[in-house]
Amino acid sequence: MKYEKDAAAIIAAVGGEENISSLYHCVTRLRFGLKDNTKADQAALTAIGPVVGVNDAGSQYQVIIGNDVPLVHKAIVAELPRLASSEEGAADASAGTKGGKQKLHTRFFDFISGVFAPILPAIAGAGLLKGVLALINAFGWVDPSSQTFLIFSAIADAVFFFLPIVVAVSAARKLNANPYVAASLGAVLVYPALTTMLSAGEPVALLGVTVTSVSYAYSVIPVLLGVYLMSWAERLFTKIIPSFLKLTFVPMLTLVTVVPITLVALGPLGTFVGNGVAGGINWALDNGGAPAGFVIGALLPLIIMTGMHYALVPFILQNLATLGYDKFLPLTYVQTFATAGAVFGVFLRAKNAQIKALSLSTTFTALMGVTEPALYGLALPLRRPLIASMAGAGVGGAISLGFGVQAYVLAGNGGLPGLPGLVGATFGWAILGIVLAFIVSTVVSAILGIDESILAKASQTVAAHEKPAAAATAASAASTTDAPLAPSSGELIASPMAGELIPLDDVPDKTFSQRLVGDGAAIRPTSGHVTSPVTGEVVTVFPTKHAVAIRSDQGTEVLIHIGIDTVSLQGRGFEAHVAEGDRVTIGDPLIDVDLDAVSATNDTVTVIVITNLGLRSIVPGTPGTRGNGDALMHVLSTIDAEASHKEATA
Repeated sequence: MKYEKDAAAIIAAVGGEENISSLYHCVTRLRFGLKDNTKADQAALTAIGPVVGVNDAGSQYQVIIGNDVPLVHKAIVAELPRLASSEEGAADASAGTKGGKQKLHTRFFDFISGVFAPILPAIAGAGLLKGVLALINAFGWVDPSSQTFLIFSAIADAVFFFLPIVVAVSAARKLNANPYVAASLGAVLVYPALTTMLSAGEPVALLGVTVTSVSYAYSVIPVLLGVYLMSWAERLFTKIIPSFLKLTFVPMLTLVTVVPITLVALGPLGTFVGNGVAGGINWALDNGGAPAGFVIGALLPLIIMTGMHYALVPFILQNLATLGYDKFLPLTYVQTFATAGAVFGVFLRAKNAQIKALSLSTTFTALMGVTEPALYGLALPLRRPLIASMAGAGVGGAISLGFGVQAYVLAGNGGLPGLPGLVGATFGWAILGIVLAFIVSTVVSAILGIDESILAKASQTVAAHEKPAAAATAASAASTTDAPLAPSSGELIASPMAGELIPLDDVPDKTFSQRLVGDGAAIRPTSGHVTSPVTGEVVTVFPTKHAVAIRSDQGTEVLIHIGIDTVSLQGRGFEAHVAEGDRVTIGDPLIDVDLDAVSATNDTVTVIVITNLGLRSIVPGTPGTRGNGDALMHVLSTIDAEASHKEATA
């Protein structure tokens, strides 16, 4: 087997057979589920022939291969046959729907984040509006009984009142259930006549069984339990009901089975559990005082980096609905400003111009509430700024809990734009905690200093492990990119989608942005119709239909990858019109994608890269909008590139 030795080396480099719990692959990379990611040796992996990069994504350890990933995967499975069984369920496991593929707590956090991450924009937007309205009302700038104020209040509050419906749709998508049937389940819980009957104080019975009087408006846990049960019921009825009856009978039987169980058992249980857990969290926040604030604040940068904070979103929402405030949210503001202070300290101490520029820009983005560039770009690799951010967040957290700071809306932004969410009786203490978090982090970061050689070494490591072809491509591209291109030169690569042409550098996936699998361009699509960019043969249509590879008649291999990490969708929202071996010409339909459905959980930016550049080079098109079939870029051979460059400089 071609990659037999490489497979053995990869297994050893990720920590050995005993460290691998699951493995599957997408179109460019191996996706390992490891028991302990720290046992993987990144340097050893990148030194292995077919490996072009590594990405530690927490619950997933990604080894980037490129075109030959199916062959490398096959070689690894030949070495460890037990991994063949993990291929089918791996993507579902990453979505939290298959037990045993991931640790229980990992699946739980992944499920919660997968449900709430897509709906956070709606909640955050409405929450911020609630904060602004509260601020306006506090200053007496508006009559709270006016019709205008009431309408804007409805805009701000509606998503929270009907939260069971919104959560139901998102949970159904995560569990591969019908989102519209799930929305019907959520709608039942907030149906006005039912809500009135349950709140009237009179006994309510369903088929002789008592229905507990519970208000489900603003609630989260009951509908999550209901949709989870619905996902199993739907699969069961789909299996046993004949195909010609499924369209109507599967939804009907699912609802008439799940809704009563939810009203009688799951709803009250979810309310009880939610109130209990929220009560325990609130007890710790109310009684832990400054010491608890320091510990939680100091750990918060690590908690947010692992995504564990998503597990608290249901209880935060419940606090806001039942108490009118929450004490955990202010700690997230503290963490945000502490991170900004830590990288600002880097700016004060750095001598390298690039590090200074990076630290200043990430300080600004962190102050605006986006901390990922600061955390992953500077704090984590440099380590000392991470320690500084933990120190500042600890001090700010002590102030916050010590003086009982409260947040009154889920603004969805812990930076300057989200400050209206803190407006209230404790706003002054909130600002003090935030300011101290920033100052302490800045001072500690400046005192600790930075080892600028760490980033330099990282750059050298990447360069050292670049494949010769990639290096030749970069050099060739550098010599031709600025040269004007005659329309007849090289091979035209047409745009496969309508949208905005963006450089690969802006793609939020380093496998593509660092050109680990090839050079090219990207489209931020406005239409989901994907057509062939070249005339040639379809080499690969990935089983999940999110990617297709075509070899042109001139030998250029073009990979079209629709969306970021869309392999996890398992084909939902994608419809393929071609198969491997089909002949296509420029403009022929390849795939249709439901952009609205995909964008609910994934970035839809689509990458078009040349995976076998070798002695070829890329001449990108000018920025701007593209339609299907418009010129996207040209691929030149070395001879064409040199001739074009000489002509341009003559």
